[in-house]
Amino acid sequence: MACHPSQRLFPHASDQEVTRRTSNTAGTERHDPRPHAAPDPHGLLVLSHLLFACTEQSEIVRLAMQQVSVLGPYHAEAGYLATGDGLSRITGRDTEAPTVDDARMKELGEADGCVCLPGRSWDWAFGLRGADGLLGYIVVSSHSGPDEQGHFLLSTLVGLASAALSLAATRPAHHEDAGEPSRLRTERDTALRQLDTMRSELHLQNTVHETLARVAARGGGEDAITQALYELTGLSASIEDRFGNLRSWAGPDRPDPYPVRSSIHQEEMLRQVAREAGPVKVRDRLIALARPRGDLLGVLALEDPEATANEHTMFALDHAQRSLVQELIHMRELTEVELRLRRQLIDDLLEGADETSAYARAEAVGHDLRRSHYVVVVHWPGNAADDSFTRAVEQATSTTATRPLITRRGDRVVLLTEGRPNDDSVYAALSHELGTPDGAIGVSTRCDSPDGVPRCYREALRALEVRQNSRQRNGTTFFDNLGLYRILGPGNDLRELEGFVREWLGQLIDYDAGHDTELVETLTRYFDCGGNYDDAAASLTIHRSTLRYRLQRIREISDRNLADVDTRLNLQVATRLWKIILGGQR
Repeated sequence: MACHPSQRLFPHASDQEVTRRTSNTAGTERHDPRPHAAPDPHGLLVLSHLLFACTEQSEIVRLAMQQVSVLGPYHAEAGYLATGDGLSRITGRDTEAPTVDDARMKELGEADGCVCLPGRSWDWAFGLRGADGLLGYIVVSSHSGPDEQGHFLLSTLVGLASAALSLAATRPAHHEDAGEPSRLRTERDTALRQLDTMRSELHLQNTVHETLARVAARGGGEDAITQALYELTGLSASIEDRFGNLRSWAGPDRPDPYPVRSSIHQEEMLRQVAREAGPVKVRDRLIALARPRGDLLGVLALEDPEATANEHTMFALDHAQRSLVQELIHMRELTEVELRLRRQLIDDLLEGADETSAYARAEAVGHDLRRSHYVVVVHWPGNAADDSFTRAVEQATSTTATRPLITRRGDRVVLLTEGRPNDDSVYAALSHELGTPDGAIGVSTRCDSPDGVPRCYREALRALEVRQNSRQRNGTTFFDNLGLYRILGPGNDLRELEGFVREWLGQLIDYDAGHDTELVETLTRYFDCGGNYDDAAASLTIHRSTLRYRLQRIREISDRNLADVDTRLNLQVATRLWKIILGGQR
């Protein structure tokens, strides 16, 4: 039942107001102006009229015992009345043999407690008490202990029976004391107030249960939970993630922009709330944590700047928190299933998947595979390809509304994304997120169908390899910008490449190996710098004259004319092969 937000379901009436309303109705017919929208599924309201109409205390106990089985999977084992000589057993209407040991009841010493019935998983002696002390007991058993609602219903029944017993005890035929009628009216009014309070609490708590149960049945999600909590309490409700980011808000005065708390402040607040068993007041907010099995999933809060919350508000917040836990657990399970299906899909696409099956599987996880895609391979040495690294990569590459398909291959993260990364923007974002620039990214050419994904994956790997073996190892490399390197990929025969390198650089490689020099590296840097002496010398951190000497030795040892165009081309290709394909091995 949704109520108007301006009229709180839990009114904050004072005790004096309740007393005044009740006492004014003493001796007259009572009319409760509040509509009873909620049914009486457990019969407690009907029972209350029967109990308070009884004049015999034994009959009151029997009626209460009969009601026990209506409240749930419980059984009334025995009933007792307190007399001057101790406890007197009340004979029930069934013929079963008694299971409760009267001697054990005496050992309780007027306290509530277990009576250890044979063959019962749970049993408990509930004391019936009045203003003058113990009035009797009702012993209840069950195959399992009652839940929170069961405890509430049994306690309500015991309270009603206690109030009725107290009222019955004040009904003697004659009273010598002239002030006795006034005392009796006072005790009657007290009992009626207790009944009013119990009825009100039962009605309010049933309303909370029914409202949140409807939310769960309709699958409304987080927005429905905050809206229901706002309508139940009249206080603005919100849901945040563990970092303090707003996920849902219901009610007025939503902050815009929503305040961003420091990580230190947020963690301290979470620790403060986690130390308590239920909702906790933190400044102007009541906060409850959605934390199943110690795993924090979210934060549920009520805005209470005027400190108007009472025990009913806390009850609603506590139960809304439980609904939120179930919702977040369900969402996490769905997310994990979707993530697993998406990873399986991209893994199969990288290996080569049937086109029809790939389209159908992609549609099932909400991904349009009929659009053009790019394969991106990310490697950040020193950062294991775990879930946190994967999430950082996914966030940095989400350039469109569509999430990329993402998986891990060894210490690398592989993505299939619609958007072509914008030059070094992804690299810059990852460098900032991971706190180090030591990483590289390889990007393929455009892929227009699922059967082209394996080829694009090889292109992205090739681009990454070229980047990591180049002079500037960090950054992003696009396969379609590789130029000559595109024809020097892993598909070439390695023996032919090695033969070509030996043909053009063999003498220099052997000389370096025998004399511990770096003539091949010098020649490579010279070509990389476009034949510019100053740039090449700076790259090698040597003097210009030292560079001239080394180039002269290269001419002499290799017997090659560096001024010849064809010779320069072959030498440059050989140095690139030596550096990129063969890894600079001597």
